[in-house]
Amino acid sequence: MAAAEPAPFEVESGAEIFGETLGAGPPVVLCHGITATRRNVLHGSRVIPRAGFRTISFDARAHGESGPAPPGEGYGYPEMVADLEAVIDSQVGEGAFVLAGHSMGAHTAVAYALENPGRLAGLIVIGPVYGGQITDEALAKWDARAEALSSGGADGFVEQIDREGIDAAWRQTILRITRERILLHRHPGALAEALRQVPRSRPFETMDELEFLDVPALVVASHDVADPGHPYAVAEAYAERLPGAQLLSEGEGESPLAWQGGKLSRELATFLGRPKVAKRLAADRSQ
Repeated sequence: MAAAEPAPFEVESGAEIFGETLGAGPPVVLCHGITATRRNVLHGSRVIPRAGFRTISFDARAHGESGPAPPGEGYGYPEMVADLEAVIDSQVGEGAFVLAGHSMGAHTAVAYALENPGRLAGLIVIGPVYGGQITDEALAKWDARAEALSSGGADGFVEQIDREGIDAAWRQTILRITRERILLHRHPGALAEALRQVPRSRPFETMDELEFLDVPALVVASHDVADPGHPYAVAEAYAERLPGAQLLSEGEGESPLAWQGGKLSRELATFLGRPKVAKRLAADRSQ
């Protein structure tokens, strides 16, 4: 039976990284997206721990409870992969595990997987954005968001998101969620700097690298009306290149699957039970 309450942990990786574990069984490590926290991957759902797995989630540097980058370091993907490795060393140890990430966390997960494919029993990529290119338009957008957060706090950040244009059907929901997320961060100044640096960092060079990542994979896409910041076409490209990957999404007009903690978790639990994933996890635990 899954633990009733999460067990907190702290890891030193240059930055102070705070996280929590829940449940018992094969480990599933979760990486959240930019401006989010560890609670925004599964949105409070406990489906996966109740299915017999141990979830390990943590706040990226400058996000949530975690500290800012120390002097001389920053917020690029090399640093975030190093933080992830510190969490894995502390909370997983040796052996196979499943790695899942949303948006920035998806890129961090893929970067780790490319360097350590033998460690993974499965890879879950939710809402990827990076498709091998960094555009001036995208950088200008994130710079404007960083400036809005620096100068106007949560209100300024929400106003900037609103100025960028949101589909009317989703506007109030998105603005509410955005405000709730921004208010969770202990170090908003460091978060603003992360907003400038993360989009300028490449988790890997080209999408072609994914074709050599022979790990059971699931890619979760969102339709562009509600969530244009995580383009459906990019998720499709990941699914096409990752060998044997499965692509999932919500139905047209529905709330993005990545926003639905319970439904998303049930889909992830199904993936975790796939024979190839279960075999890798079971084989490793039996050694």
